[in-house]
Amino acid sequence: MQIQRKNILKRYKWLSEKKRPFIISSDFDGLICASFLKHYLNWNLVGYYNFNSIWLSKEAIENKSQIIWVDLNILPMSGKSIGGQIVCLNDKIPNGFKSSCNANILAKITAKNFNKKFPFSTLLFLMWLHNIDYKFNNVGKLLILHSDNTWMKIQKYSKNINLWKSILSDFNWDKLFNSIDSVEYEEKIDQYLYPRLKRIDAISGYSKLISKHLKIKSRESKFNPDWDSDIILNLFDLFAKNLNWTPPQLPYIIQRIEGKRFKLPVNHIENIGLEKFLKSNKVFSYAITNPSYFNYTNFKL
Repeated sequence: MQIQRKNILKRYKWLSEKKRPFIISSDFDGLICASFLKHYLNWNLVGYYNFNSIWLSKEAIENKSQIIWVDLNILPMSGKSIGGQIVCLNDKIPNGFKSSCNANILAKITAKNFNKKFPFSTLLFLMWLHNIDYKFNNVGKLLILHSDNTWMKIQKYSKNINLWKSILSDFNWDKLFNSIDSVEYEEKIDQYLYPRLKRIDAISGYSKLISKHLKIKSRESKFNPDWDSDIILNLFDLFAKNLNWTPPQLPYIIQRIEGKRFKLPVNHIENIGLEKFLKSNKVFSYAITNPSYFNYTNFKL
């Protein structure tokens, strides 16, 4: 199976429109997508979401029906999102996701074939979609492949990586992924990338993945918009210097909405029925993060 970018852009016209307001995940992955979208489409960053809270600017509140949710999977039909988590238990697509662009939905990947889950970052999907080739083997490449720890997935899940290289064809994946499965690349991560992130306090902890050769623990970069604006600005500056991507303006946040996040076994959702569960629990966003568990957020008062 191959996914054609022209068909996606025809179906989801908003993916190529200019100056759209958008909200990102409050982490490294969201921020690097924000720089990409500002540079190539002149989109306007208007807020953040971390699966517990939503931070909104005045522009977000005034243009809520126009917002694109980036590196996120939100359910309301009035919203549009682009993300790469699995959201289907079977072949039936929940109504709320029919207006959103999700790589797994496009490839018909569900919880039943979880091992074929989209392995790349939202950033790489956007680069493929807009055919933006990155040709350099430098710090910019380290930043791109750090998003969603893609470089570690390239090392560990080669069969699935090759599957998705064929699904998202007509792109220079081999050049971008060249030399990733090597001690030399891991040394660059350890000696160049992680120290840079540490200097600007852009490392918040560790994730579960460990590199193949030097057994490096992957770093996470999550932030809180209430007090981490300096970290956000420093990351935007890092992207600008190494990728030449125009940094977005920081949104002036005027409202924070608090939600609650829950985790349940997938079989519990299956017994109830996905659509019924989503409706009765007023689910705002969710993801099937592994074959056994279902994470979701609602904003019940």
